[in-house]
Amino acid sequence: MIDPPFYRFFNYYNRYFPLGLSYLSSTLKKAGHQVTLYDADCNVSPKGIDYTRLPDKYHTYVKELKNPENPIIKEIPRVFEKFQPDAVGITVMTPKAASAFLVASLVKRYNKNCYVIFGGPHATLKADEILKNTRDVDFVINGEGETSMLELVNILSTADTGSHAGNGKTDISPALSNVYGLSYRDGNKNIHNATGRFIDNLDCLPFPDRESLLGLHTYTSEDMGLLMGSRGCPYNCSYCATQIWTKKVRYRSLTNILEEIKYVYQRYGTRQFTFKDDSFTIHRKRVLEFCDCLSDAGIKINWDCNTRVDLVDSELLKAMKKAGCNSIKVGIESGSERILKLIDKGITLERIKESSRLFREAGIHWTAYFMMGIPTETKEDTKHTLDLLYEIKPGFASIGVYEPFPGTRLFDIGVESGLLNKEMSYEDFFTRIPSGYYLKDVNRRIDTMSHEDFAVLENELKNAFHHYNKGFIRIFERVKARSYLYVNNPGIFFNDIEKFFGWI
Repeated sequence: MIDPPFYRFFNYYNRYFPLGLSYLSSTLKKAGHQVTLYDADCNVSPKGIDYTRLPDKYHTYVKELKNPENPIIKEIPRVFEKFQPDAVGITVMTPKAASAFLVASLVKRYNKNCYVIFGGPHATLKADEILKNTRDVDFVINGEGETSMLELVNILSTADTGSHAGNGKTDISPALSNVYGLSYRDGNKNIHNATGRFIDNLDCLPFPDRESLLGLHTYTSEDMGLLMGSRGCPYNCSYCATQIWTKKVRYRSLTNILEEIKYVYQRYGTRQFTFKDDSFTIHRKRVLEFCDCLSDAGIKINWDCNTRVDLVDSELLKAMKKAGCNSIKVGIESGSERILKLIDKGITLERIKESSRLFREAGIHWTAYFMMGIPTETKEDTKHTLDLLYEIKPGFASIGVYEPFPGTRLFDIGVESGLLNKEMSYEDFFTRIPSGYYLKDVNRRIDTMSHEDFAVLENELKNAFHHYNKGFIRIFERVKARSYLYVNNPGIFFNDIEKFFGWI
């Protein structure tokens, strides 16, 4: 199982471990398969951390993908030779697509009979495009992969040595047709089975397989604290592709979550946990019960989560703070009421301002995420965004340029308006930087201003955000929020100092 390299190519920090792959790994291992989890994007000596400036590094990424002497590219075949895989599963996010294609080609160079399986968000959205673009990929799994991946690997493990699903009909073709969410070739025809089934009982899944990570010792205790308490998101944000999985929210039991927390706490000494749920506080009563369970269990930890400004209130935030919540991340997106309505965010400026007050009163450090470059956005709209930043005063603020991801309503709008192509060729992925994917003209990202004007505006906003974050009060607030972690693990304090100097 491989998370393809991306941040490593420009020496950026890439926190945590590949959670989705680790769930697949634990599921396969439970069924008796041998699995190695290769986080090829794990950087042991990173320097960069300013993610608002990440697109500035994309040209390095494209250049190094074509450099056979790059040490990262030379490392990958050595891992194949060491572990001799029969099948390789690769997770694919849209910005990492070219790297995933490269890894697939390296697999086939290692052993043309080794099966290559793509999964993840981009694979779910672009299965047909992937199979058309390259024969290095044999199978694509869409949606949640635990059940489909296990069924597929079971089939492949019983196939004759010489059979290969990518080379016409084989003895396993009838079995393949019964795997939900699977795409593959039958001769020159691409087959797409019925959509994958979602797992309602998340407690049936084994805990993520942290132990099979190559280079496990290079991860911090905080890295090991990545958790998912639920899957699914009921909201309609038009820039987000989360709804490709399902709008139905499914929850792990609190008992199951606490068992994983206790295990990671004891096994890795983790004191800072991170919930990756799309919106952690959707179920208010459940969050209050979780806070009570943490207190009753006597577990002294810190934890952070993502949520929305319309899913918090004073009582809830105070309970979360008491139970160890030291950081909350929320999507603000824009200071323009018009843009908020356009992207179907479902929040108002009034609600944003009210929630910012609640965060401050509760004493919880909070991060606000903003976007710019949304279709139809004007200079006046971006001015409203900057004004809002200074008014709501988050503990940290990040701004990124909107990138059109397939499967979103904004992507469809972009296609209809003539800004975007529906598909990309294999060569496109290796000649364009990720922020230019699917654009008809890389010099025409937005329809309200010239490329030059937008570049100037982007630089102005990013400089303003960077200067805002460097304020002494905001730095002090971040340090204070993590003080318990620093006391229990001074190594993370020094690691954060190194990150800080890489950021400024």
